[in-house]
Amino acid sequence: MKSKVYTMTGDDGTTSLAGGARVAKDNERVEAYGTIDELNSFIGLLAHNSKLDHDDLPKIIYRIQNKLFNIGAYLATENGERVTGLYIADVDELEQKIDEMDTELPPLRGFVLPGGSRLSALCDICRTITRRAERRVIALNRDAEIDPLLLRYLNRLSDFFFVLSRYNNISTQTEEILWDRNL
Repeated sequence: MKSKVYTMTGDDGTTSLAGGARVAKDNERVEAYGTIDELNSFIGLLAHNSKLDHDDLPKIIYRIQNKLFNIGAYLATENGERVTGLYIADVDELEQKIDEMDTELPPLRGFVLPGGSRLSALCDICRTITRRAERRVIALNRDAEIDPLLLRYLNRLSDFFFVLSRYNNISTQTEEILWDRNL
């Protein structure tokens, strides 16, 4: 028998965590894993851009999405000690790809405005949602101990999206528009 999508148990403004505890839908934990879910949705949109079909970027994006599901499951569970399936090697992979792309970029000459191309704009959206997710996890960390590797991964992930945005603009010869405080 197929289960119903709607249960009506959240009609009172609460939701269940993975362990069964009921909490308000605006609970810090729900905000944290909800923002991770939002980020993953935008990464899904980013992943279906044909300009990503080169190099190992599609595989990296797919791994990021899976890591974010692991992170969401961890955040939805009270008293989790470690994020299952998240390793220092995942941070290392992001750093390696950032360094690889960065070698092809000119030095930063100022603050780059988000956008340039559609793909770069999507990267900028993913970067800013990653930063919000990081803030939500940090807020949760005040009341519940969070795996420090999770914070490190999110911090590096936002750097990855920033560099990927620049990398796409430069590789497609799309001009980077710098912030002009006089405009």
